[in-house]
Amino acid sequence: MTRFNANDALADGLVHRYLRVDGQKIHCAILGSGRPILLIPGWPQTWYAWRHTMAALAQNGFEAIAVDPVGTGYSARPDAGYDTGSAARILHQAMLQLGHAHYAVAGHDVGMWVGYALAIDFPEAVERIALTEAVIPGLAPAPQIFVPPADNIFLWHFMFNQVLDLPEFLTAGREKEYLSFMFDKWSHRRDRVAADVYAEAYGTPGGIRAGFAYYRAIPETIRQNLKRAERPLALPVLAIGTEFATVDAPLATLRPHAADLRGEIIPDCGHFVMEETPEEFNAQVVPFFLEGAAR
Repeated sequence: MTRFNANDALADGLVHRYLRVDGQKIHCAILGSGRPILLIPGWPQTWYAWRHTMAALAQNGFEAIAVDPVGTGYSARPDAGYDTGSAARILHQAMLQLGHAHYAVAGHDVGMWVGYALAIDFPEAVERIALTEAVIPGLAPAPQIFVPPADNIFLWHFMFNQVLDLPEFLTAGREKEYLSFMFDKWSHRRDRVAADVYAEAYGTPGGIRAGFAYYRAIPETIRQNLKRAERPLALPVLAIGTEFATVDAPLATLRPHAADLRGEIIPDCGHFVMEETPEEFNAQVVPFFLEGAAR
């Protein structure tokens, strides 16, 4: 699924771990040593989206733990458990198995949803969190459907992916084409996104279904988040958007819900920020996590 070459920053020192959490296999890729940081990818990516950030964190004295959340990459693809509360609980248990009762978190896209749930549900464990390129169901207004096509490019899949059975039928054998449309439309620096790696992952049995399952669980995630919103985040929060995708939406979504919030918009970048502009992204997140390590 993932191929390395001699120039890949992860080829030296990367360790793959497979854990059993509530009977489900969870895959983690680990690089470096030091204070742990859990990296949660979004849809339609896998742990591999964090490869550049992993290298930067490891070089700065952190243990970077990029996970395949349940249903993605090398992890199990169960029939249920895709609401963010369930996904967060699985990841917290995985971190405990790795020996980390306290850790920092970074989340992208759906990983931002899960990261928020982790920070609220396990405040004794999560020390600080960086969230990027999403809005959070239940905290942000629901997307409108009567918008011009140009404005709908980041919205339409929320409806399509939630429909039962039909998306699997229409994308069967065409997973690569479906996901390539996303990568083509959502990225600004398309050549930097490892689309073939992700298409291979989601094209295996159960892969595309499990990806859709996070969207089909949105009603339950919203129900949970309406309760979570009663407790503001007390830990330091970094919200990052990009010029050609969410812009200031991550910051605006979190502003009413975080007491210690800072934000950034990365220019000349699309949705897949960790791959499209890794230097600029790492220049934001590495100092943020180093600040926490200094305390």
